[in-house]
Amino acid sequence: MNLDFRTTNSLWCSVAAETLARSGVRHAVISPGSRNTPLTLALVAHPAIETVAVLDERSAGFFGLGLAKRTGVPVILLCTSGSAGAHYLPALIEAKESGAALIAITADRPPELRDCASGQTVDQQKLFGGFVGFFHELAVPEARVELLQYLRQTLRHAVERARAAGPVHLNAPFRDPLTPVADGTAEGLAEAVDWERFFALPPVPPQAHPREQMFDRDFAAAPGVIVCGAGWGEEVETVFWAEQLGWPILADALSPLRFRGAGGRAVIAAYDAILRDPRAARALRPKSVLLLGEIPTSKALRAWLTEADADTIHIGRTAENRDGRHGRTLRIAVGAATVNRWTLPHGVPPRPAWLAAWSRAEAAAQAVLAGAEAITGFEGGFTRALARTLRRGQALFVASSMPVRDLEALAPARGEGPAVYANRGANGIDGTLSTALGVAHGGLPAVLLTGDLALLHDTNGLLIAAKLQGSLTVVVINNAGGGIFGHLPIAGFNPPFEEYWATPQRVDLGRLCAAYDVPHERVATPAELAGRLDALVGAPGLRVLEVCTDRGRDVEARRALFARAASAAGDACG
Repeated sequence: MNLDFRTTNSLWCSVAAETLARSGVRHAVISPGSRNTPLTLALVAHPAIETVAVLDERSAGFFGLGLAKRTGVPVILLCTSGSAGAHYLPALIEAKESGAALIAITADRPPELRDCASGQTVDQQKLFGGFVGFFHELAVPEARVELLQYLRQTLRHAVERARAAGPVHLNAPFRDPLTPVADGTAEGLAEAVDWERFFALPPVPPQAHPREQMFDRDFAAAPGVIVCGAGWGEEVETVFWAEQLGWPILADALSPLRFRGAGGRAVIAAYDAILRDPRAARALRPKSVLLLGEIPTSKALRAWLTEADADTIHIGRTAENRDGRHGRTLRIAVGAATVNRWTLPHGVPPRPAWLAAWSRAEAAAQAVLAGAEAITGFEGGFTRALARTLRRGQALFVASSMPVRDLEALAPARGEGPAVYANRGANGIDGTLSTALGVAHGGLPAVLLTGDLALLHDTNGLLIAAKLQGSLTVVVINNAGGGIFGHLPIAGFNPPFEEYWATPQRVDLGRLCAAYDVPHERVATPAELAGRLDALVGAPGLRVLEVCTDRGRDVEARRALFARAASAAGDACG
């Protein structure tokens, strides 16, 4: 225990740091400022909390988000007063939508210095609106036991709220003096309180074993599919269910089952291509759907599920409405451990013919998609090469926009692939590099797959490179603009399409990296990319591999490849 009795602020903040540490917090991302000085000093001094200084609050928010995604533990974001906290908003939006545990603490001036033109002061009350699940303004620090008890309870509650429901916001006012020059205001509490007892918690009672539950027999006996999306761990015995039911597993690239499941014919990776063919979509239409985690990105899959209007059980970790299709869906909020104790109805016959039809479609589509790497300059070929090269013990962070869609459509199913992360809660490109750096910091050797615009949107993330304790290899697909917009109907309206949608850019990424002392090189083919990944992933620090492509040619190549794959799947379902 490392309590600081030099001033009221230092005692208050050291009690706060000790409470947070005992509640399980292990990381704090701190942006420099004056008003947050007392809490910064306390967090830096605590041996159980790693602190990382990040200049830009927007990057800091996403770096903390990456840490929270990787560890599953609440991460502190701390900044000074004024507009600084506003830069956390994009990261907190993503954290709310993806359920990541962030605790944003915005330092503030005390009430008497607000609304009177005092410097660096804005209204910070409920600054993040509905994008946090809990807001509280802490009391102005006082050296009184009952106020310190209040602080202890409030911080414990904030950590639990973050664990259960995503981001929270604490506004923390401080009066001067902010620096810990002893003033005698807190010394009397050093011996007046049994501090070990103060921080102790009652023992946790044993948890009751949940009652086993089972699926309805009619639901299980119908031809169905298991759809596995983001937000659900590999600890779920989904493959066992698939074997018992004779159902295929449609595994999103963001689900552990795509890269780290059992593999084999039960896992369908090419569903996006398969369901583009009307014959296959019709022949493989289910009557029951078991959805684990989030619905995958694929528009073809979403449209097919909507048209099927099947009985759907959607299992997730929260009770929030997550069905944008508005189907006949039962939402169940439980954890994986509970689901693994569920049993299936007795005597439900498997459906080998149903599974065989899916397997034929998968094999036919994959035979076509395997040729992606042979298409000169095709972005998807580089994505497929990356997906088959990375292995267990490594991590992949994939940017929104085209990279995550290419990964979903083109990555084959594997059993020994990487852990995959993404910011798919709000589906934005905000903070892509900073989040990937947070995932890599102290974690597995990581790769970021991103487009050029997503990387450029977060160039301040390069400031974190020198602080990275880990390995991150950035693979940037540089098509000099926003390639995803070339697939929209607006692409036919040029001008103004090129300027306002394609957003062309001419940044020399090599020079940009050099300015931050980050190694950079270009790769020309998918085979070369695979070789460089084998050589570089795991090397300490940050580096950038750039792949240059042509947006216009890529659109046509993509359409042609997916059309051939869809047609092959339809023929297989004949």
